[in-house]
This record gives sequence, structure tokens and C-alpha cells, in this order.
Amino acid sequence: MDSIASTVLAARGMRALADGFVSLTLPLYLLALGYTSLLVGVVSAATLLGSAALSLIVSMYATRIGYRRALLAAALLMIATGIAFSGVRDFWPLLVVAFVGTLNPSSGDVSVFLPLEHAVLSDVVVAERRTSTFARYSLVGAVCGAIGALLAGVPQLLADALRVPSRVGLQSMFVLYAGLGFGAWLLYRRLPVRLDNAGGARKVPLRESRRIVFTLAGLFSVDAFAGGLIVQSMLSLWLVQRFALGAPELGVLFFGTGLLSGASYLIAAPLARRFGLVNTMVFTHIPSSVALIAIPFAGDVNVAVALLLVRSALSQMDVPTRSSYVMAVVTPAERPAAAGATAVPRSLAAAGSPLLTGYLLALSPFGWPLVLAGAMKIAYDLTLLALFRHVRPPEEAQRGLARRCVKGIK
Repeated sequence: MDSIASTVLAARGMRALADGFVSLTLPLYLLALGYTSLLVGVVSAATLLGSAALSLIVSMYATRIGYRRALLAAALLMIATGIAFSGVRDFWPLLVVAFVGTLNPSSGDVSVFLPLEHAVLSDVVVAERRTSTFARYSLVGAVCGAIGALLAGVPQLLADALRVPSRVGLQSMFVLYAGLGFGAWLLYRRLPVRLDNAGGARKVPLRESRRIVFTLAGLFSVDAFAGGLIVQSMLSLWLVQRFALGAPELGVLFFGTGLLSGASYLIAAPLARRFGLVNTMVFTHIPSSVALIAIPFAGDVNVAVALLLVRSALSQMDVPTRSSYVMAVVTPAERPAAAGATAVPRSLAAAGSPLLTGYLLALSPFGWPLVLAGAMKIAYDLTLLALFRHVRPPEEAQRGLARRCVKGIK
């Protein structure tokens, strides 16, 4: 079981490394090709919309296809995406590749891989280790994504050293993206074949947990729409416009934010054990949203960077706890469908946000998308707390019962 989890974590790290530099390289590449902020938002929206559509298909048929086969197919698509993007310059072909491919404009994971890997991890770890496993999963993604962000400065170094247009250096990063997809494919091949057969008899549709999953999906969609306004690609675009930061500066900045996010994942699991999953999600998320709202009002780049770092130290603690919570409050047979039912609406909701961000940034460089995102996230947190503070995962309910028994004995 540990070897399966380790393989999934290693593949997650490899994909996060690719996402880390692509999320920064993508807007810079599109700007180098001469496209406007609005068109950058259109391409970013297409990547999210395509991921949502593919995730929906996979969540419906994952147990028939098999987790291993589905992950291998997704890795092949990642390879094809990198190769295609490295050679395409015209807008409409780029848009098509963005929609059908696996590019991720976000620092988080919104791809087709996510529900598949979540289902595998939930199947191979016991309930007591589920939250800590998801925390490790998120930690690996954050650290590797941070390292990937540092690589975003490589294209400029290549362009300067070889005396070629910056566009050429940026294209080379998509070739590297394809190479990392091949590495993930090799890792997925190591997964046992029984993962393809284990889910064959399971019922895919949601039944007993339908109401709670759909309610969570709706709430997560609000959070995702807000997050889509500030995906890393669009946030870097705003920093370029507002403070004239270059690729090396952006890489260092998002390396720092990634490390802080990774550190927060280590704290999330102990906090969840002490205060509960829902409380941890809400009361770490609200302060980060307040910091996000304050960023556009910072007239100095150093203040803006400091607020971004504060936000990063708090904003991602809800990621492993949210994943663990969804897997905990549904039956084991419904986990693949629940993962897809909560992930797909998130991707769909986030798909239109970059387009809105591109439009707002074209009107004003102030940073209204950050203010709007922070306000929506606070509203989401308060609603989540009101609806689900009494809906506890089995392990929390058992700990609560044990505490009451101890008090009764005393």
C-alpha cells in the first residue's frame, strides 16, 4: 500500500514541477507572440474548461477503464500537449490544444489527474492516515511547483546565452513539459494492474451521498470561481502590468509562495486533528482572503509581495483538508464519483474566471480581480461553516464519542 502511495506522490511531484513553470511561462509566451491580456485570459479559460470536461468523462468511467489505464492515458495526453504547444503559434490552434490538453494555469492541481489520484490514495490508506496522506500529496505538489516556478527564468537565460528571441526559450519549456509527462507515464506504469480491476464491480453513480456531495460541489464552485480570478498565470500577468516584474523575479516570488504553501500543508493535518476538518478549512482561509483583498491597495511592490507571502502561508491549508473531508463523508464505493463531482464543477466554475480577469486588467491595472476573489472566498467560507460544522467525518465523530465517554467515567 505504501509503495502505491509513494508512486502516486512521485508522479504528483513530477507533474507539479511542470505546472510550476508552465503557469508562468504560458502568459509570457502568449505575450511574446503578440496576444493581448484578454486573449491570454481566453487561453487560460480554455485550459480549465477542457480539464473540467475531461475530468467529468473520467469520473463517470474511471472504474470501468481502471485507475491505472486512465492515469497512463492522461500522461500520454500531457506529452502530446507539450509537443503541440511548443510548435504552435497561431491563436485558434493554440486555443484547441489548450482545451483538449493538460496545461494548468494554476499553482494548484485542476487537471484530470486529480480525481484519479485521490481515488487511488483513498483506497490504499486507512481512515486515520487519510488526511496526513493528502497533506503529503499537497506538500509534494507545492514544493515541486515552487521549484518549477524557479525554472520560469530559464527561457530568458537561454535566449540571452544563445542570442535568440525570448519566444524560442519559452517554447523549449513546453518540450520539457512533455518530457516530464513521459516521466509521469513511467511512474504510472509501476502501479499494480489490480487497480484496473479493483473498481470493476463498483457502482459509479452517487446514491446515499448525493445530497451532501452536490452541496459541497456547489460551494467549492464558488471558491473555484474566485480562485480562477487569480490563477498563477493571471496573477503573474497582473504583477507584470502593475510592477513590471520579469520572469526571473516572478520565478523567485512564486518559489517563495510555493514553499510557504508547502509548509502550511504540514500544519494542516495536526490542526485538523485538533480542531476538525471544517474549522481548519474556514479559519485559515478567511485571513488569507483578507490579505488578498489588501494586495491591490499596496502602492509598493515590497508590500504587495509581503501580502502575497502571508496569503500563501494560510490559503492552502484547506486543500488537503477539503480532499480528506469529501472522501470521508461518502461511502467507499462513491469516492471516485464524489471526487469527480466535486472536482469537475470546480474546474467549470474556474474556467470563465481568467477571461473576466483579462477583461478587468485590460480596463484597469488596479487589481480588481484580487478584491473580488477575496470577497467571494470569505462568503464561501462563512457558508461552508454554517452548513457543515456539524457534519463530521467518522474519525472525528469517534474521537468526540471517546472524549464524552472519558468525561462520563470521570
